[in-house]
Amino acid sequence: MSFAIDPELLAALWRERHPSGPPVAHTFRTRYADRWVRFHSLPGSKRYPESEDEYAIVLDRYNTILDELFADTDVFVVTMDWSDTPTGPEGYPTPRQILHPDGIRWWTESEQDDPDPEFHTHTRLYADRRRWNRGCLDGLLRAVADEALVEVFVADTELRRIHHPYDGGADVILATPTERDRVRDRRTAWLSSHPAGL
Repeated sequence: MSFAIDPELLAALWRERHPSGPPVAHTFRTRYADRWVRFHSLPGSKRYPESEDEYAIVLDRYNTILDELFADTDVFVVTMDWSDTPTGPEGYPTPRQILHPDGIRWWTESEQDDPDPEFHTHTRLYADRRRWNRGCLDGLLRAVADEALVEVFVADTELRRIHHPYDGGADVILATPTERDRVRDRRTAWLSSHPAGL
C-alpha cells in the first residue's frame, strides 16, 4: 500500500541531503563514490536472466540487499520516464504506469543545452511512499532486470540510503563509508572482479 507524498517537500529534502545534484540514478555511482558499492545480480556477472531459475536468483539478490537496508521501515520508490517536452507523452513506451501506478511526479530534470529543441529531453521522476516488505517490488525489479525500466531507485525516508537496481545488478549508496564497507563485506560473492568494482 502506498501513501501520499508531497512532491515539494520531497524535492526540498533531496536538495538538503544531496546538494551535489538531482536524483538521476545513473549519476549516483560517481557522485557518492566514497559510499558506493555495486552488487551483481547473477553468478559470473551474467547480465540478463534467461530462465525462471535465474530470475529467482536476481530477485533474491535484489530483495536480500533491500531487506538489509530497509526492513521494517518506509521507503520512497522512484521510477522515471522522459519526454521531449516537460509535460508531453513519454519518449518511449514502458510499463512504468502499470508497475508504479501510485507514483506522483515530483521532479523534472531538463536538458536543454542543445540549441535545437528537438534534442531537448526532460527526465521526469515519480515517487510514492510505502512500507518495505520483501517481494513488494518484484514486478518492478523484474522489469528492471529485463531493461524494460531504467533509473529506478528505492530510498529510506531520510534519503540517506539508496538502492538503484539496473539490468545486471544494483548500485547501493550507504550513509557512510563504514556502513558501505559492512554491507559490501557481507556479500563478497556478489561483487565484481573488476578493480573499480564495476
